[in-house]
Amino acid sequence: MWDCVDVMLLFVLFVGVCGAMDDTALCEMLGSPEFPLLSKEGDITIGGAFSIHSQISKPSLSFTNAPESLMCSRINFREFRFAQTMIFAIQEINNSSSLLPNISIGYKVFDSCGSTLPSMRAVMGLINGQKRTLGKTCSRQSSVHAIIGASESSSTIVMLQISGIFQIPVISHFATCACLSNRKEYPSFFRTIPSDYYQSRALAKLLKHFGWTWVGAVRSDNDYGNNGMETFITAASQEGVCVEYSEAISRTDPRWQVARVVRVIHSGSARVVVAFLAQGEMDILLEEALKQNLTGLQWVGSESWITAGHLATERYSGILTGSLGFTIKKTKITGLREFLLMVNPSQNPHNNLLREFWEATFGCSFQSNLNGQTQCSGSERLEDINNPFTDVSELRISNNVYKAVYAVAHAMHNMLKCGQNDEAVNQSCNWKDDLQIKQVVKHLQRVNFTLQSGERVNFDGNGDPSATYELVNWQRNQAGDTVFVAVGSYDASLPNGKQFIMNEINKTWAAESPKRPQSVCSESCLPGFRQAVINGKPICCFSCIACAAGEISNSSSPGECSRCPLEYWSNEDHSQCVPKVIEFLSFGETMGALLTAFSLFGASLTLVVSCVFFRFLHTPLVKASNSELSFLQLFSLTLCFLCSLTFIGRPTEWSCMLRHTAFGITFALCISCMLAKTLAVVIAFKAKRPANPAPQCSAPLQRTSVLSCTLLQVLVCVLWLTLAPPFPYKNTANATERIILECNLGSPIWFWAVLGYIGLLAVLCFILAFLARKVPDNFNDAKFITFSMLIFCAVWVTFIPAYVSSPGKFTVAVEIFAILASSFGLLFCIFAPKCYILLLKPERNTKKHMIGRNQ
Repeated sequence: MWDCVDVMLLFVLFVGVCGAMDDTALCEMLGSPEFPLLSKEGDITIGGAFSIHSQISKPSLSFTNAPESLMCSRINFREFRFAQTMIFAIQEINNSSSLLPNISIGYKVFDSCGSTLPSMRAVMGLINGQKRTLGKTCSRQSSVHAIIGASESSSTIVMLQISGIFQIPVISHFATCACLSNRKEYPSFFRTIPSDYYQSRALAKLLKHFGWTWVGAVRSDNDYGNNGMETFITAASQEGVCVEYSEAISRTDPRWQVARVVRVIHSGSARVVVAFLAQGEMDILLEEALKQNLTGLQWVGSESWITAGHLATERYSGILTGSLGFTIKKTKITGLREFLLMVNPSQNPHNNLLREFWEATFGCSFQSNLNGQTQCSGSERLEDINNPFTDVSELRISNNVYKAVYAVAHAMHNMLKCGQNDEAVNQSCNWKDDLQIKQVVKHLQRVNFTLQSGERVNFDGNGDPSATYELVNWQRNQAGDTVFVAVGSYDASLPNGKQFIMNEINKTWAAESPKRPQSVCSESCLPGFRQAVINGKPICCFSCIACAAGEISNSSSPGECSRCPLEYWSNEDHSQCVPKVIEFLSFGETMGALLTAFSLFGASLTLVVSCVFFRFLHTPLVKASNSELSFLQLFSLTLCFLCSLTFIGRPTEWSCMLRHTAFGITFALCISCMLAKTLAVVIAFKAKRPANPAPQCSAPLQRTSVLSCTLLQVLVCVLWLTLAPPFPYKNTANATERIILECNLGSPIWFWAVLGYIGLLAVLCFILAFLARKVPDNFNDAKFITFSMLIFCAVWVTFIPAYVSSPGKFTVAVEIFAILASSFGLLFCIFAPKCYILLLKPERNTKKHMIGRNQ
């Protein structure tokens, strides 16, 4: 209830918004707002604003005469059904004994004509209820307590800019603009249809699901279309979907403008068009599309037109069959069809809207003598008519109107504390003549109830309902008629990834539909290739570049190259990861076989030399060579040859520990024998006793030196195996395309300690042999030892850089080669001259020759 100051303020605002005309010009153009199309008195009044007419006249603005009033024409049967659904819900509530008992609800229905100016006229009529005056009359009675409507976002925004001043709640059944969720600008707005914020994301996920990454877009040039398309483009870019073009049309645009948009669609390369259009714009777009024969496209529609029955006709089937789009779930409203079929001009003979509806439905006229038109009798039967008014098979938006009316009733029920008065049985609501409208907003925010259908109704903090949609597809039934088939769903309350679900029974259709086109800017890259963005073009337009070595792309990650795991490598076409080739020096390959043969040959040759020495054991030459140390040295050389075999084959834990320690100990034993032999020669001839070349203290000294030198190496190896033993290791660093299976040293320090100790023994042996160089030639082993040590040291000094720089299995081959080369050097330098005398020059194998007396 408002005083005159409120209405005066509203009028001043109204005139200010209208524009700079004379005082009455714009209001003359808008027409008088005091006459609702449908009305009924009640204790509580609910206003309704519906686009009952879909066409509006454009008055000429000459600025010399008062413009003509806006005239709305062409009745919209669907919107008229919405208005009748509101009346039906009010009648149900009035007949209910549990909801607002003894409180009657009235209504006032105005026509917004789907346009902003008539919507302003409608909200003025709903709020004031009196013809505009400047001081004579001013109603002190409240006009409406809530408004249901409007059907368009732009019209709703215009209504809210006026009704919001008085905090009159507006509950829209069809205004989906995400901008209306702004509670700061629209604190009294509610709606029973989800926001386009969720629909736009659902459409983007739908396109991604079918692989439509290159689409065109057309929208209504109003708040609904512009805001919805802006949200859609943002969501589409997040899903990897690109928009080739985005065009806007309005139902008031000239024909050439609509024709231009259709030509853009026709010439575009995108085969999928997202139409964020209101029904009015969709109608004119389809008419122009028919003229230009626009076919072969996949249409994806918004909830505004995707279930519009008047479009699902044979006329548009060539264009729209196969269309997809999200809409709210359909339901059944018990008794609504029977109520709709009872609508008749006889209910109110003076109501022009009912007469116009009847004439448009039956193609007759109540006026007599109209050329070529049948006279309406009023007895025609709506049961015989199938049009959007009588068709209740797709009750979606009508159900939103139904829920909005019940939301207002429940809010008023709670505000009046109905059912909380224990004193009165029949009168259970605390009625107040001075109801505060702003309290209705507060109680609307808190409503939470369940309809007879089981549907839950409530609002979130922004006045929005929960966002759940059905995905519908336009299909032909066996009779050839176009029907809306639910093929999926979208629930924004579910976690991401589970929101969009295709129905199980329609997965085959979704995968195999022959009507489903491919709409991409660039064809998907083949396995083994990745997408490369083309400068100046959207991300959906790309070229394909082969993946790098070690990377793959396949159907699970199209367009992207992913690196293979550490132990895998890409195949030739880079389509899958295959296990890397494991590389090690094996017995089966040529190099391994050759090294094995040389090793066995060296060991066999050493055994042959041992047999020769054993055959000539008691000859002077063998005795002079210290047979005990010679056999020990031959034994160690045999082990040196054989230990190289531990370096060949697949590394194992035991082979890794054995190979280096066996090598270190056997070589230490071999060189210790040579060191002891050289030491004995030096001691013998330094004592100037050539007649007794082997003093009594020589043998124990030799044994002690051999044992101590070898045990020291054994100690080093034991410490190595205890503290940091070698172990098998997969080396992936040195070669990216293969795995080198090798023995990790555990601690390089111990390895170089073992090698360094062998080198130290070799250097000492070389020095002692050098000191014994003046010993008589016939008795002299020193020069052979010296030469053998030169070869030994040369081999191992060369080994160090070769070992460090050799890759993979060649590292092992270099080490085996050094072992065999040094072993063969020792064998030939020390024992070849003796075998030559023993086998080929037996005459020199005498004691006399050994001590050099013949000199």
